[in-house]
Amino acid sequence: MMPALRGVPMPDSSGMEAASPAVGMAAGAGRRVPACLAGLALALALPAPAYAQQPSIGVAPVSLTAGSYTFDTAEQHRIRVVVVARGLRHPFAVALLPSGDALVSERGGPLRLIHGVGGSAARVDPEPIGGLPPAPPYRNGGLQDVELSPHFARDHLVYVTFNQAGNPPPPDARPPVRPESRITVLRGRLDGHALEHVQTLFVGGSGSTSGSRLAFDGHGFLYLTTGGPFGDAAQDLDSDYGKVLRLTEDGKVPADNPFAGRAGVLGEIYSYGHRDHLGLTVMPSGVVLNAEEGPNGGDEVNVILPGHNYGWPKVSFGRNYDGSPISDSPVAPGVDAPLIVWLPSIAPGNLTVYTGDRFPAWKNNLFITSARRGEIPRTGGLERVVLNSKLQELRRETLLTDLHQRLRDVRQGPDGLLYVVTDEDDGALLRIEPAPAN
Repeated sequence: MMPALRGVPMPDSSGMEAASPAVGMAAGAGRRVPACLAGLALALALPAPAYAQQPSIGVAPVSLTAGSYTFDTAEQHRIRVVVVARGLRHPFAVALLPSGDALVSERGGPLRLIHGVGGSAARVDPEPIGGLPPAPPYRNGGLQDVELSPHFARDHLVYVTFNQAGNPPPPDARPPVRPESRITVLRGRLDGHALEHVQTLFVGGSGSTSGSRLAFDGHGFLYLTTGGPFGDAAQDLDSDYGKVLRLTEDGKVPADNPFAGRAGVLGEIYSYGHRDHLGLTVMPSGVVLNAEEGPNGGDEVNVILPGHNYGWPKVSFGRNYDGSPISDSPVAPGVDAPLIVWLPSIAPGNLTVYTGDRFPAWKNNLFITSARRGEIPRTGGLERVVLNSKLQELRRETLLTDLHQRLRDVRQGPDGLLYVVTDEDDGALLRIEPAPAN
């Protein structure tokens, strides 16, 4: 990240100071080491209990108190980040409407309407969008992604993902028990402050649903990510979780899906072996990309191909949270290697390919939101990756780290600008635009 020219946010008036970062590291485990290193491994392992007593890491919480911030970047140079709206509670997704307004989903909360996001007087409508069911009372329940129909100008349809309650835990279950949900795709017609005639297009089985994203390919198909971070669900072809699913725009299983009609396999599955993927986009060329969180390192961008296996939980570039490796090798026969990998992790959210004209130097660049780097809180940013025509990486740059925010979604607006939401208690919608000349 290039240094900020002006407007670098500082801690708010509460006077909180940045906490000292932890300097310790948990010892790795799980691989054989030479005898001469055994003593060193033991020495590293012995102090481990002290690490749990270290002070909180990461800078103090930062509020976006200024109206805009200006930064230099490697190729576009001088961008301005405008705080369009604040007061959103953990926004997960933004959908830019042709009218100049925007829909923002608050994770597990309501769907909000923000008026005039491209101007200087944007306003969060106090009345949430009606028509959606109530959310189950746990963290991953309720509303997540929001996406406009490819024919929105004509049909005004809005698609959302929603985690409804799943099977209750068995009576003899021992705490802690993770609540199960059922991934659901809903569709309704936007009319003023409500989604009318809401339809349930798809309901998955009961499981640990985690996060989800939607993307249309422009050819009548809808792609859906489902998380599978726990257990072996991602490798189970009788489970909807840890997958990319492919549906028609009406929620049906396409006849040409790779497993359609195969006994014992869910026909909606398009690819499998995914952990927790909170990013999904279809490039103008038709290539489907996801952004996937590893456990501790090993975050990925993958090219999604029909019927392919992406390895989780058997193969990963990531580590367990005690530092030990997930697998002896991060690659294996029959498993697709990632297009991009991050070590350390960046906690990726959504991603998009920039196709507009407002940032000529960013044409066809890939942008991925990040919540934090290397497990350090408040180190999120916006990743910019330059790819060639063969999808081979040329260079990358991290933007907006000076804001110290968890970034969750990035979308290109009809105005050719980029819009980002921050996943915070006091979440914000940001607009990235060229900075005016001095």
